[in-house]
Amino acid sequence: MIDEKGRLFGKINIVDLLVILVIIIAAAVLGVKFLGPNGTVAVNPKTTHVTYQVLVESVRPEVYENVKQYVDAGDATLMASGEMLDGQVVAVEAEPHTTNATVSASGDMLLVSTDKNLLDLTFTIECNVVNPITTEIGTQEVRIGKSHIVKTDRFEMATGTIIACEWDDGAEG
Repeated sequence: MIDEKGRLFGKINIVDLLVILVIIIAAAVLGVKFLGPNGTVAVNPKTTHVTYQVLVESVRPEVYENVKQYVDAGDATLMASGEMLDGQVVAVEAEPHTTNATVSASGDMLLVSTDKNLLDLTFTIECNVVNPITTEIGTQEVRIGKSHIVKTDRFEMATGTIIACEWDDGAEG
């Protein structure tokens, strides 16, 4: 089968044949790994839809008006580390910023506006996460009470706190 020059069947060198076999096997392994069962690329085979709200306090009205125009236009896709994410700011609402003040010894509270020019913004964000346990979108975990940066390619609100979260599977946190 192998002649005096080291060729298999007198046609191909045995070393060349081994190299060709290694290349074919590597291509087959990579093809199976990166292609799904129906021949499409399986980037996010299973995702969980998450809707959460982020409260950002003490924002100037001009900032709110500019942010609102991007959200209303549907131009508020989340980003992190210079890459767009699978998430979108779908709504933003504003309320006057208030502060609690005690007015009697009985512990009654009165809401007093400390600066009529400042607003508290509530962002509603929808995203798809690969791991519903860590619930990471970009570099941030989504959990009630965590600080959260609302960042798109158009605006960034760095002092938010997650106040509500709902997962697709019906589990709420």
